[in-house]
Amino acid sequence: MAVKFTILGSGSGGNCAYLETDEARVLVDAGFSPRQIRQRLATLGRVPENLTAILVTHEHSDHVQGLIGIAAKLNIPIYCNRATKEAFEFQLQTKFNCNLFNTGASFEIGDLLVDAFTIPHDAQDPVGYLLRTPAGNIGFVTDIGHMTKLVIERVRPANVLVLESNHDVKMLRDCPRRSWSLKQRILGRHGHLSNVAAAEAAAQIMSAELKHLYLAHLSRECNKPELAEHVMAEQLHHIGAKHVQMQIAAQDAPCATLEL
Repeated sequence: MAVKFTILGSGSGGNCAYLETDEARVLVDAGFSPRQIRQRLATLGRVPENLTAILVTHEHSDHVQGLIGIAAKLNIPIYCNRATKEAFEFQLQTKFNCNLFNTGASFEIGDLLVDAFTIPHDAQDPVGYLLRTPAGNIGFVTDIGHMTKLVIERVRPANVLVLESNHDVKMLRDCPRRSWSLKQRILGRHGHLSNVAAAEAAAQIMSAELKHLYLAHLSRECNKPELAEHVMAEQLHHIGAKHVQMQIAAQDAPCATLEL
C-alpha cells in the first residue's frame, strides 16, 4: 500500500493532518472539533476509531481542541512531551492517555519513525516533526517565530514539507482587528513566520530531495493565498527549485491526498 498524506485543514481556526502507512494511521494535531475531524476523515473513507496515534506539536487550541472527543473518547494514544501534556490537560481539564517523549528524541509508531525537535514558538515546549515513512520523509514546521539552524538541519531530509506562511507583514501591521500587543507577539521571534520569512526558510532548507511544499497556517485576516503563493514562487524561481510542487493548505477543506 502506498503511503498517503492529507492535510485535513490548516489555519488559525484549526490544524490537523492525516498520515497513513501500512502499519500506522496517525493525526498530526487535532485542532478541529471532533465532528469536523470525523467529517474530514470521512472524505478519505476513514474514521477516527481506526487511528493508531495522534502527534501533538503544542498546546494551543487550534492544535488540540479535538482531543477530548477523539483521543479521550476513543482511547487513542497521544504522543507529546511532558510540558505539552501538562499544558493541554490543564487547558482542557481532562486527563489523556499519553506516550511521552523527550524533545529531540526519535520513536517508532509501527513502520513510522518520528523525529521530534524543538522550535521557537510561544508555547510550553513546542516541537516540529520529521516523519520518516517507508516511502519518504514528511517535515512539519507549522508554528515558528523564526527559523533556526537546528530546525533547518532536522527537516532538510524531507521529501514533503509543511511550512508555515502565516502573514503578510503589511497586512498584519495595518489590521484594525489586531491589538498592538498581538501584532508584536505574531511578529516576534516566538510568533509566526511571514510570507517572506517562510520563503527565506524554504531556500535554506531546500534540497534535491524536497519534492512537495505545503504553505500552512495562513491567517485569514492578515494574509491572502495568492500573496503567500507569489512570494514563495518567486523564491523558488530565484533558487532554481523547479522540481518542487507547491500547494496552499486551506482552512476550510482538506488538500488532495498525496501518495508517496
